[in-house]
Amino acid sequence: MAKKEQTGSSKRFPIFLLLILVGGGGWWFWNSPKLSNLKDQMLQYVDNRDIATLEARFLPEQIIDARKHELLGNEKRTIQNTVLKYYPYLLLDVKYPDSGRTKEGFILWGLNDGEMVINTETWETTHGYRDCLECQATRSDFKILQSLVRHQGSTTIEDLQKELQVEREQLNDWVESAKQKHLIVQKGNALQLHFEHPKFLVAPQTKIKQHVVSKPLGEGQKAPRNYSQSQILAMAQAAFGNDFKIRNETEIFLPVYSLEILNPDGSIQVSEWNALTGQPIIPSYLKRM
Repeated sequence: MAKKEQTGSSKRFPIFLLLILVGGGGWWFWNSPKLSNLKDQMLQYVDNRDIATLEARFLPEQIIDARKHELLGNEKRTIQNTVLKYYPYLLLDVKYPDSGRTKEGFILWGLNDGEMVINTETWETTHGYRDCLECQATRSDFKILQSLVRHQGSTTIEDLQKELQVEREQLNDWVESAKQKHLIVQKGNALQLHFEHPKFLVAPQTKIKQHVVSKPLGEGQKAPRNYSQSQILAMAQAAFGNDFKIRNETEIFLPVYSLEILNPDGSIQVSEWNALTGQPIIPSYLKRM
């Protein structure tokens, strides 16, 4: 009898372990930023609440009229379809020290491109934070990056040590970490940023003039998140230091028009336009050409 009970117990244990693994795997699947678009589609069927979005200043017809030559040219191109998309952003309510006093404001951070918006009037953004997100840059990584930016992108290890005021052994560990993450490169005794035209030294605040409004999603489509809220929060804290305080965070959306244009050869050309500025959203691969 005792043997039967022991056998039954040993059979139940693997089943219990399997349930734990399945449950943990399900949690990871649901919270993975790479799968957030699928999650949005699933939730759309059960959640018809309004979304918080920046207020659009332009209609698609206005953009098409103003950019007709750019969009249609002299060839026989035609607008086939216009799709309203909503790009996800994290709106952070923050406070931080600046010139001996505390400032309060808001940061708008892209959950799609990983960059911080500097000014919503021009939609100017930072450049370099996306790479930092990808490699999970730490506070020490940012100390080196910010120092290099202050020195026009390059400095010696000796000068870096004087500025950061750390022991040489500790600094060597920091440098090796930043090199392994491909944030900096070393040439002899000189260190330099591993970015083209980075924008790191900006105040942790976005100049926002547009209103945030609440509206139903309707026929609009939510663009996928490439980064999670927790990733953005962790990196912002590492970038701006211990005295930087995030008081609240809210997900809001940027309205974007996706215009599908039929070319004479039957191919479809797609361009996206910021509904706040009326300007085209340039794909990252074109920005570097």
